[in-house]
Amino acid sequence: MPETNRVYIGVGSNVGDRYAHCQAAVDALGRLGATRVTACSRWFETEPVGDIAQEWFLNGAVAIDTVLGPHELLTRCRRIEHDRGRDRTPESAGGPRTLDLDILLYGDRVVDTPDLQIPHPRMAERAFVLIPLEDIAPRVVHPVLKATVAELRARLSDPHVVRLFEAINRTA
Repeated sequence: MPETNRVYIGVGSNVGDRYAHCQAAVDALGRLGATRVTACSRWFETEPVGDIAQEWFLNGAVAIDTVLGPHELLTRCRRIEHDRGRDRTPESAGGPRTLDLDILLYGDRVVDTPDLQIPHPRMAERAFVLIPLEDIAPRVVHPVLKATVAELRARLSDPHVVRLFEAINRTA
C-alpha cells in the first residue's frame, strides 16, 4: 500500500472572484483521488510582492493527505490552475493570476529538480505564506531550516501587509 504523506499547499488568487477561485481549488484538491483535505486556513488579503502593479491577493493554506508523489501532485495542481484560467506563459510571470497553487511542504521530503522545489524556496521569507500556514500547522517543522512554522513566522521581516479577510471569516 502506498505511503500517505501530509502536504501543505499555498492557495492564492488576485483576479476575478478571488474567493470562488480559491474555494474551487480546495474542492478540486479534495477530488483528486488518493487525496483528502484535512485542514484549510482562514483567508487573508495580502499585498502583492514585486514591481508589477496588481490587485491584492486572497491567500490561504490547505493541508492534504495524499499518496500521490510530489511530481504527480504538481501536475494535478497545475491542471487545477489551468481549469481556473491560470496563464503560465513567460510573459505572465509575477503578474495577476486567477489561481496559484504552491506545494509548500511535502512531509519531511526535500525535492530539488528544475520544475519543483520542496520546501518552497521562498516560503520562509513571505508573510502571505507563513501566516495562513501557521493558522493550520504552527508546529510543523521545515525540513531544511529545522524550525517550526511558528518560529519562522516569529522571525519574519516581510514588510508586506497581510490582513484577515473579514467578509469570508466572519462568524455568525
